[in-house]
Amino acid sequence: MDPITHTLTAVAISQAGLNRTTRFATLGLVVGANLPDVDWLTRLAGSGTALKYHRGITHSLLGMTILAVLLAGTIFYFGRGAAPKKHAPPLDIRWLMGICWLATLSHLLLDFTNSYGVRPFLPFSGRWYAWDIMYIIDPLLLALLILGMGMSVIFRLISEEVGAKKPGFRRGAIFSLCALVALWGLRDLAHRRVVRLLDSHTYGMEEPGRVGAFPAPANPFHWTGVVETGTAFHVLSANALEDDVDAERTRIFRKPESSPALMAAERTRTGKIFLDFARFPSAEVIETVDGFDATLRDLRFFSPTSARRGFLVEIDLDKELHARSVSFSFTGDSRHSED
Repeated sequence: MDPITHTLTAVAISQAGLNRTTRFATLGLVVGANLPDVDWLTRLAGSGTALKYHRGITHSLLGMTILAVLLAGTIFYFGRGAAPKKHAPPLDIRWLMGICWLATLSHLLLDFTNSYGVRPFLPFSGRWYAWDIMYIIDPLLLALLILGMGMSVIFRLISEEVGAKKPGFRRGAIFSLCALVALWGLRDLAHRRVVRLLDSHTYGMEEPGRVGAFPAPANPFHWTGVVETGTAFHVLSANALEDDVDAERTRIFRKPESSPALMAAERTRTGKIFLDFARFPSAEVIETVDGFDATLRDLRFFSPTSARRGFLVEIDLDKELHARSVSFSFTGDSRHSED
C-alpha cells in the first residue's frame, strides 16, 4: 500500500488506545508502519534490482521483527533522557518493543491485501502470497481513514470553541479501523464471487486452468479477471453485482511457441527477475529487420478498459540474440532502461 495509508492506519492504531501504554508509542507506530519500505532504496541500482528486492526480506516475518527491535532500541536510547510531558505515560521498553513489532506487522498485512503480494517467509522460502482484494493505492480506503480521524479533529475543534470538554480521538480511530476491516470483508466477498463467475465458463472452447480477479482502484465491485487456458490468457472486466461475466468479450494474449529469441529474452537478468515475480506472465516476440522485439508482461496489472499496460519488460535483441537494451516499466507510464 502507499505510505499515506500505512501512516493513517498507524495513527488510528495509536489513537485507539496504544498511545496510553508508553511514551513515543505514536512515533514507533508511524515510523514502524513505513520502515519496511526502506527496500525502495534498491531503486538506485535500477528498476530490475528494485523488482527483485522490493517486498523482500524487510517484508518478511524475520525482517520486520529485526526492524522492530532496531526501531524500539533506537527510540528508547534517544528518548529515555527526554523530559516527560505532563500526564504522559512512562517510557516502557516492553510496550515499545511490542508496539514497534505491531507497526511493522501492520505494514506486512496491508501489503498482503493487494495483488503485488509479499514473501513473508524469506529467506527460507521465496514464495509470494497475495490476498488480491485491495488496489495498491485505494482511494476508498484512504477516504474512510481520513473520515474517521478527520471527524475527531472537527469535533475537538468545535468543543474547544464552545468551551466544552475536548473529546479524544479514540472513537474516530476505532471507526477507521472498523471501516478498514469491513472494507476487507466486502472486497473479499466480491472477489470470491467474481472468481466463481470466471471459473464457470469456457474460453475459446477451452476449460479455464488458473483464474484470478484483481481489484479496480475505487469501485469495490469492479474487477479485472485473468483466465489461463491451454493456449492463451483471457483478460476481461467483471462486476460482482452482476449475474454473470461476458466470457465472449475478452482481450486475448496467445501463448507463444518456444523459440530461441524468446528463451534469450527470458534469460536476461531482468527477464529472470520478472518471471520469478509474475503470476500471469504473457510473452510476445516480433521479428524485426535487424533482430527481435520481445515483450513480457504480468497480466495481473493489465487493464482491458484503460491505457494501463501493467508491469512490462521490453527487450531488444540483435540477430545473434544478444540483448541490446532492456526497459522495464511499472505501469506503462514510467519507464526505466537497463542494458
